[in-house]
Amino acid sequence: MVSGEMILNSTRLLLPEVILVCIASALLVAGVLAKNSSFHWVSKLSALTCIALAGLIAMLGIDQDRVLAFGGMVVRDGFSNFVAIMILLAASGAIMMARCDFAGRTMARFEYPILVLLAVAGMLLMVTANDLLILYIGVEMQSLALYVLAAFDRNTRKSPEAGMKYFILGAISSGFVLYGASLIYGYAGSTNFNLIGQALIADQDVPIGLIVGLVFLLSGLAFKISAVPFHMWTPDVYHGAPMAVTALFAMVPKLAAMALLIRVVHGAFAPVWFDAMQVLAALCIASLFVGAIGALVQTHLKRLLAYSAITNIGIILIAVIAGGGQGIGAALSYMVIYTVMGLGLFSCILMLRKGGIAVQTMDDLSGLVSHYPVMAYVMTGFLFSLSGIPPLAGFFGKLTVFQAAVEQGYTWLAVVGVVASVIAAAYYLRLIKVMLFDAAQGEGPSLLPSASLAWLIGVSALFVGFFILNPQILFTLSESAAATLFD
Repeated sequence: MVSGEMILNSTRLLLPEVILVCIASALLVAGVLAKNSSFHWVSKLSALTCIALAGLIAMLGIDQDRVLAFGGMVVRDGFSNFVAIMILLAASGAIMMARCDFAGRTMARFEYPILVLLAVAGMLLMVTANDLLILYIGVEMQSLALYVLAAFDRNTRKSPEAGMKYFILGAISSGFVLYGASLIYGYAGSTNFNLIGQALIADQDVPIGLIVGLVFLLSGLAFKISAVPFHMWTPDVYHGAPMAVTALFAMVPKLAAMALLIRVVHGAFAPVWFDAMQVLAALCIASLFVGAIGALVQTHLKRLLAYSAITNIGIILIAVIAGGGQGIGAALSYMVIYTVMGLGLFSCILMLRKGGIAVQTMDDLSGLVSHYPVMAYVMTGFLFSLSGIPPLAGFFGKLTVFQAAVEQGYTWLAVVGVVASVIAAAYYLRLIKVMLFDAAQGEGPSLLPSASLAWLIGVSALFVGFFILNPQILFTLSESAAATLFD
């Protein structure tokens, strides 16, 4: 029997998540009472809540020893703390983007930031999951809010369509996760990650049904990170959702899903790593090339960035396959760098308006340098960084991933990653050419005056541009957090 003291101690361990849900509930009530005038201040409070909780988790430390709660179903360690901080800070940036993007439009409703907070609560639960049941609850808690966010613009046909596509395919992926979990439970006799690992070590002949369950589980998680061939929803949902929602989807949910994937394959299923690695390698190679080649023919910015995200998922999977403290540390470092680059690039796009909304196509950016040279050069910097051009942050992120792969004996996978990165550079350079060298078409975009977006762009640009001065800080922190995963 679980004692009241044990429940209290476990709840204290999940204090950030509890606080987040309580504040989201309070803001929901306040927003209902204030009605239409509450969007801006609810957004501000939501963003500040995320920043404050990130600070609270940082106080726990990214080198925190592994602590279990609720009978081992939840784990708090440096790895979960590091990813939670990333999620909260990225979510705060995404909320401020929406506050600027939705201003003066019918989408400026207080429900948006609250839905983001509820999705973040599910993400935080995902990164602390140490049991298949908590894994499923976290995934569904995140997904239910994201389905609504994808369809948030009710005045267009594309947004509800995007939400419906995401919901249908998301339901299928959830079925994969649930079926895989049931098979694993049937053969391993437990849903707890630690007990599953012990059962696999004790059993010399791993049942084929358990491997099938693992494949189903990884397939469901692959949907959440947009890994090929489970990426089919990504371009359509990115295209149909409002730009601020696309920015959210491109950065925040993937952090939680990737962290959960890492904990599953390097935790519970470490004894059958060879089987898991084969699945991950297939997902990695397919994501690298489908993302890189698919983006070459795109002219719509959201679809291009969707394929770019798929390619970058492939890069992160290289580090996950490399494994160990160095590989997982490289994955965490690249996730941080990619998130910062995404915050900066999407903020630039949101500041450039045409017809009252953010620019949508490459043609909208034609000759941008003649209208807003500073903006054009800043965006060029972000695109160069995404391409992996030295000495920007993206170069160091990819270099660390490839080094980890080589040192762990996956040289062939590093070579595949380099080739895919070279292909991907083509569409980034193409966008740079459109901004800097093509003739302007028409009047060109207008610039949205926004201190919040300018601040996000400035911080991101400083990080990307001056990362070379001391890149070791991030890499050391990432490896410290990764090391707690293997304690």
